[in-house]
Amino acid sequence: MGDSGQAGRGPRESGTEMTKTLWKCEQLRAGQIYNKVLFDSQREAEQFMRQMTKVEPDIFWRMEPVPMAAVWN
Repeated sequence: MGDSGQAGRGPRESGTEMTKTLWKCEQLRAGQIYNKVLFDSQREAEQFMRQMTKVEPDIFWRMEPVPMAAVWN
């Protein structure tokens, strides 16, 4: 009763859920990494790669999971 909804909010409720894995998409040209983009979820990375394939079908993108500890140490 009378709760404003702010007390006791966890990360999941506030929309700031922490993840232990990031998803990295790398754009490759002639075997060299040309561009790199990080995403919070596999779904976001897959959507990005689908969009990029439609825009630039001749450019190869690689996607892989990256542990958060490898990025933020």
